[in-house]
Parts: sequence; structure tokens; C-alpha cells
Amino acid sequence: GLELSHCVGTNSLGPTGPWRSGGPCKMKRVRTVFKPEQLERLEQEFLKQQYMVGTERVDLAATLHLTETQVKVWFQNRRIKWRKQSMEQKAAKLSQFGVIQPASADSTGSKDHEEDTVDVEL
Repeated sequence: GLELSHCVGTNSLGPTGPWRSGGPCKMKRVRTVFKPEQLERLEQEFLKQQYMVGTERVDLAATLHLTETQVKVWFQNRRIKWRKQSMEQKAAKLSQFGVIQPASADSTGSKDHEEDTVDVEL
């Protein structure tokens, strides 16, 4: 894993690793920017299977020149997006037939996969 110092002072060499200093004692994750080719391949794999684990994830990460954690987090975030889109589509279909959704229709209510709520990398 990454070791973070308590307080990163001003460093003319710049940040090291995926973290940068946002001021005294503040560390912020630098967001991963995926290349279009990487996103296309990740989406293709997601269409095949929504959960990428084990050697499949390791192999995909190596193929795309990403870390295993980046692939894992991308799949977690993509599942969240997919669930949200599914809920919105379901709500739209119900509204076409005059069925009124309850006020909490925007929350997924899914607690089955708590790890899917993670959107940061370590």
C-alpha cells in the first residue's frame, strides 16, 4: 500500500504517487483519467459480466496498463451507475402506466454489496 506522511509540507519535487497535497495536512486522491480505448474495453467486459474477480481482473488490468485496484473500482462504480439507470428506467415505465413512485424512488435501497459504494482508490 501507500504510506502517507502526517503532514506534507511544500515540496518542489511535486507529489509522489496518486496523492497530492491540498495544503497543510490535507491529502487528496488524484482522479484516474481513463483513455477511450480502456473505457471501451472495460464497457465490453461489463456487458459480459458485471463482476470481475481474480485472475480475470489481473489479466484485464495488465492488458489495459492499469492497476488491479483501478479495474476493481471502475467495476464497482459502473455497477452503481447500472443500478441507477435500471431504477430510472423502471420508474419511467411505471409512470407511463400512471403508477406513481414513492418519494424515495431515487435511492436504490440496496445494501447487498456494500463494497460497491466505494469510489476511491487506495
